[in-house]
Amino acid sequence: MRYFLILAALGLAACVEEPIDGRTAYLENCASCHGTNGMGDGPVARGLAVAPPDLTTITARNGGVFPTDQVMSTIDGLDRGQHFSASMPEFGAGDLGDTVIVENEGIGTPVPLKLLVLTEYLQSIQQ
Repeated sequence: MRYFLILAALGLAACVEEPIDGRTAYLENCASCHGTNGMGDGPVARGLAVAPPDLTTITARNGGVFPTDQVMSTIDGLDRGQHFSASMPEFGAGDLGDTVIVENEGIGTPVPLKLLVLTEYLQSIQQ
C-alpha cells in the first residue's frame, strides 16, 4: 500500500506543469541570440550572418505601438518577412504548451500560453 501511495503521488506530480513565466521562457529560448536584456548581444549573435535585432525597441520601431500580433507571428514562425533571418527558429513547429483563449474585439482566438507570456514579456521590456 505504501508503494502505491508513492507511485500515485509521483504520477500526480508528473501531470502538474510548472507555471510559465515570460522572462524564463525568454531566457531559455531567446537570450542566446538576443541577449539577456533583449538588445541583440547574446553569445551566439557574433556567429550569425544577420545580427539579431534589439527587442527592446520594437515599440519605437513601430510608431510607439507594440505590434502584438506581428510579434506573436514572428516568434511562432508564421511571419517570415523580407528582412527576416533564417537563423530565427520557428517556435510554432515545437510544443508551445496549452492554449488559452485571447479575446480581441469580441473574437476569441486560441493562443499557446508560452507564446502569450513571451510576447507579454517582450512588451514589458520596451524602452
